[in-house]
Amino acid sequence: MVCQKVVIKNPTGLHLRPAGILCKEAMRYKSLITFSFKDTTANAKSVLSVLGACVKCGDEIELCCDGEDEAEALEALVTAVENGLGE
Repeated sequence: MVCQKVVIKNPTGLHLRPAGILCKEAMRYKSLITFSFKDTTANAKSVLSVLGACVKCGDEIELCCDGEDEAEALEALVTAVENGLGE
């Protein structure tokens, strides 16, 4: 399992469009991909789970990937978040 903290940079946080982009990216990998925010753990492959975490701009999440392609998945997701998830 590999984990890394990353700050949400897009101005509107993880609303529907960026949550969908995050999920789409996570679905490309076989690994179990979750993130922790405050006292919540969300499945990064589920839009409803991501939206339910209520992550806003400037919030720090910890992405965790566990599986055969975990390192590649973590790198791709951190890059996507740092690039603003399409916004």
